[in-house]
Amino acid sequence: MKQTTLQNYDRKSELTAFDETKSGVKGLVDAGITTLPHILIVPSCENPNSGEPPSPELNLPIIDLYGINEDPIRRKEVVEQVKNALGSWGFFQMVNHGIPDSMLEEMKKGVLGFFEQDNEVKKEWYRRRDGSGKPKFLYNSNFDLYSAPVTNWRDTFYCPMAPNPPQPYQLPSACREN
Repeated sequence: MKQTTLQNYDRKSELTAFDETKSGVKGLVDAGITTLPHILIVPSCENPNSGEPPSPELNLPIIDLYGINEDPIRRKEVVEQVKNALGSWGFFQMVNHGIPDSMLEEMKKGVLGFFEQDNEVKKEWYRRRDGSGKPKFLYNSNFDLYSAPVTNWRDTFYCPMAPNPPQPYQLPSACREN
């Protein structure tokens, strides 16, 4: 893809135009773009490692939950591991969590099913960023679209499940149990 360079770049207008499509970055791909929108370009001064291969020393934290309900010392160790992972990485991988692989596969299938739908279907689930209406299912691109210095190549949906899970009709058909 070619990158665009604009003399009189109006970031807010480009963000608004992007947001109003309600199609997200997947919509850009589906439309067959040949020029990368300026909002998705990380300036080289903000990306000092651009062009460098990732460091081989970087390892995603893996948190093993085995035994946390039986051993209070083990539970305390795991809590400390989570705290350290979130403080240094912001995320981690959990293993031995007790969620069956079949359920995880079904969740992935639902996520892929949602994002692979026609844009017109996904637009029905696109929600405003002001939190109005507090929907049970919220889809948009870049939850921090207007506040982040750089737009990420990311579309997101959010569906709170606790304390009151949504009813099936409050979910896209691709994310419902058939």
